[in-house]
Amino acid sequence: MSGPILEVRNLYKSYEEGRIEALRGVDLSIEAGEYVAISGHSGSGKSTLLHLLGGLDSPSSGSIFFRGAPLGSFIDLDTYRSNHVGFIFQAFYLLPTLRAIENVQAPMLASTHHTANRGQRAEALLREMGMEHRMNQHPNKLSAGERQRVAIARALANEPEILLADEPTGNLDSKNSARIMEILTGIQKKHGMTLIVVTHEDEIACAAPRHIRIHDGRIAS
Repeated sequence: MSGPILEVRNLYKSYEEGRIEALRGVDLSIEAGEYVAISGHSGSGKSTLLHLLGGLDSPSSGSIFFRGAPLGSFIDLDTYRSNHVGFIFQAFYLLPTLRAIENVQAPMLASTHHTANRGQRAEALLREMGMEHRMNQHPNKLSAGERQRVAIARALANEPEILLADEPTGNLDSKNSARIMEILTGIQKKHGMTLIVVTHEDEIACAAPRHIRIHDGRIAS
């Protein structure tokens, strides 16, 4: 590990003109290559924190730093999301009109990487996910577990340093949940990526080397 890749200082996030406080003064440091699980009850602020770390939203106050540089001012959020972060969501968010291999290529269109070999890279990523026999199928022809594996391949398309997973097993049965977590932790170890998983499942949270609990917008432990 080479020092903090993400740092959060006195982070607040509110909605509806301050009437709803999702985060209330969060301080956090995450090392490069670390695997962290964030848990908490519904409405605790865990997904809000993940979205802020990924540059999908901006804080009401406080600062987020990527390798020591502040997000949103020194680093453009679009560039940060495209080049440094991969996202995995509970609802998959695959484009229904695109085949699996085309869904994996979609993030590459916004990046200067892999311009000449998008198809080859997408195919290689799907093979790594065990999806070589399903890469030409549309999402509605895939099972939930298969859709999540395509979503993971898509998240890896631009070789991100940080992989953010928001309830990645929330729509899966126990067998597929175990398989998805096996894939994610395998990727983290193989590539030395920073993996941050938000989950309400204690079994997944407690299996991570570092487990952060959030309660009412604050880090509880």
